[in-house]
Amino acid sequence: MASSRDIVLAKEARMVALVLVGNVVLWMGAQFLGANMGWDVRYVFFFDLAAIAVFFWTLVVTYRIWRKRQSN
Repeated sequence: MASSRDIVLAKEARMVALVLVGNVVLWMGAQFLGANMGWDVRYVFFFDLAAIAVFFWTLVVTYRIWRKRQSN
């Protein structure tokens, strides 16, 4: 039987996975639109920076989940 702590950690991990997948899809879409619509490089670079920020956030949250699991 899973404890409530395990269920909370599983929900956090699921949220990280969904955010990560959504980030990749949006970033690839922005790159595609930027190339096909002739956007200025600085606008496309903004999406790159936003994607890096989300990747960093998922890394931090994943590390936090891992540390919680290790504290058993």
